[in-house]
Amino acid sequence: MNACDIWSRQLSQAGYVCDDMLSCACYAVDRLHRPLLVEGPAGVGKTFLAKALAQCLHKPLVRLQCYEGLDAPQVLYDWNYAKQLLAAHSAGTGNSVDNLYRWEYLLERPLLKALRLRPSPVLLIDEVERADEEFEAVLLELLGQFQITIPELGTIVAEEPPWVILTSNRSRDLSDALRRRCLYTWLDYPTPERELAIILQHVPQLSSEIAQRVVQAVKTLRGWNLLKRPGLAESIDWAKMLLEFREEDYSETIVRWTLSTILKTQDDWIVVENRGIRALWTE
Repeated sequence: MNACDIWSRQLSQAGYVCDDMLSCACYAVDRLHRPLLVEGPAGVGKTFLAKALAQCLHKPLVRLQCYEGLDAPQVLYDWNYAKQLLAAHSAGTGNSVDNLYRWEYLLERPLLKALRLRPSPVLLIDEVERADEEFEAVLLELLGQFQITIPELGTIVAEEPPWVILTSNRSRDLSDALRRRCLYTWLDYPTPERELAIILQHVPQLSSEIAQRVVQAVKTLRGWNLLKRPGLAESIDWAKMLLEFREEDYSETIVRWTLSTILKTQDDWIVVENRGIRALWTE
């Protein structure tokens, strides 16, 4: 068994079914101590990969959810100004400015926390493309050298580098500087065989026949002109709901009742209604 197979088995034990490319990417992160940028459509398991890695590595998970307007004080560190003012007031004029910029007055945000945490965590920087382009510059020192510079305290270097996973749905392109600091993998919708294995791992009580029909129906939906194509989480939810009706015959009515786990907009409901639910379930 080679190293990539070992990673595949470890992730499987954590509930994550991966292909050879992804397991080899994880092996590269382990050997090269580099961040991993995982791109792909929404709902293919990018975020869950970081959670599974934290579980199989027995490490804590630190998650930074990116959004528009995110800035350095929200992700790196900030000063506890209220505590500083109270200290200055209590000490009077004898308290110098330098005394107010010590660790006891520092508020750790996710990135600084990830550098200082022991044991070193898995740091998930989720949907990095949602943040402004200027935010990427904030990440470069961390991604390149696993360090953060605090002007008042100096440079903080991780004694043991965290595992860093960045995810992107590619709603905008990322800078070359960020990409150069990362290893890279593309995570697409799984093959039918892999999706079947994932569903049966998460819903083992479901019969293989019904699981295969779920996989085929979801594949069909992804080929239709939907606003929100179903991802793996939706496939699993649908399988779980169908399991609740296992005593039934999975009629068109049962399928219709459970489609709320798959279809997330009214426009997509209209598309499915026009094409026919029976055709979807039997294709």
